[in-house]
Amino acid sequence: MTLDPNDLLLFARIAEAGSLSAAALRLSLPKSTVSRRLSALEAQLGERLIQRTTRRLTLTDIGHAVLEHARQVVDETEAAAALAQHRQAQPSGRLRVSMPADFATTVLGPLLARFVQEHPAIALELDLSPRRVDLIGENFDLALRMGDLADDATLAARRIATFSNGLYASPAYLKRRGRPRDPEALLVHDTLRILTRSGEPAPWVLSRGGERRELAPPARATANAPDLLTLLARQGAGITAVADHFAEPHVLAGELVPVLPDWDLPGAPAWAVFPGRRLMPARTRVFLDALAAEFVGPRCAAQQARTARMRGAAAR
Repeated sequence: MTLDPNDLLLFARIAEAGSLSAAALRLSLPKSTVSRRLSALEAQLGERLIQRTTRRLTLTDIGHAVLEHARQVVDETEAAAALAQHRQAQPSGRLRVSMPADFATTVLGPLLARFVQEHPAIALELDLSPRRVDLIGENFDLALRMGDLADDATLAARRIATFSNGLYASPAYLKRRGRPRDPEALLVHDTLRILTRSGEPAPWVLSRGGERRELAPPARATANAPDLLTLLARQGAGITAVADHFAEPHVLAGELVPVLPDWDLPGAPAWAVFPGRRLMPARTRVFLDALAAEFVGPRCAAQQARTARMRGAAAR
């Protein structure tokens, strides 16, 4: 025999309320539905649980015994609801997040430190490997991804920022090879280019006002790691395309200089990707909210202003 826990819950509510009408009102169900389900439960058990009179309900002996079990179901259900409510009020548990290593260290370091301190009940677990993790198969709560996203009906995504990009080289390289004056001059320079997911170097698309140039200059080195290409550029190996956000500390240190600063490269969107389920765990929600707040906050706005000044000064 398999009993429906919902019927035991209903029986417990009837016993607590003292009448079918009161139980129906409390459960927001028609009285006829409550009566029918009680009768079905009694039929399944083979005995009456309640003696009904016009004035009151009285539990039978087996009714008292079944009520003890029904109350356990009620207690477990209420405990589960309380746990869910508490988790929404106090996010907790392990939060597994995948993100690029350079993004974590260069951009999100202060946010991650703040998040850990503000949410002591959450255990933050970061995967900084360059691979694209399987969020559902590997049980990740969220991933940060750059660029265009593949279609996947099992996942949902939220754009959290768009990073401006520029061309950069070291002062030593520009002294040795000269500074390009227009996009076509890049074709005779040493370039360091990012690899796309297809394994091909990404072209450089530059625009200025109504002008547009798409170039595929010969690459002296290619890699799928922007931080490595930035390191090579800092060491004088060539010109690379990098997010202005990532380049700024190296410009301030005198290790990099903007190249063709009056030409723009397409912005790179940053996405928070998560399993597309209806109910998001509270730990994921608060982390997603913290990400969104970071990229509309004063720190990010100040960085954008510094980037504009940096490129403007280089163009003069």
